[in-house]
Amino acid sequence: MSDAPTPDPVLAGFRKSIDNIDAALIHMLAERFRITQAVGEYKAKVTLPPADPNREKEQIARLRRLAEDSELDPEFSEKFLRFIIDEVIRHHERAAGR
Repeated sequence: MSDAPTPDPVLAGFRKSIDNIDAALIHMLAERFRITQAVGEYKAKVTLPPADPNREKEQIARLRRLAEDSELDPEFSEKFLRFIIDEVIRHHERAAGR
């Protein structure tokens, strides 16, 4: 006989929801990066710069407001978006051959 504790059904339910949310986040990020890859290819084609500081500033401000409205730490949301933006710019620079 096993001495393993009986799984807690409430905790198991929470974890299942977290797993579903994590899967959705990965799928959404994959789709976002597919779109930003197309943007990077377009920018390279029409010789636009990989980064758009004004757009980034607007997006960060918009997502900070959304975070506050959603009771999420706006500092966290900004760090998360900055991480994504930096990765997108890296991809755009690669598309532009830089």
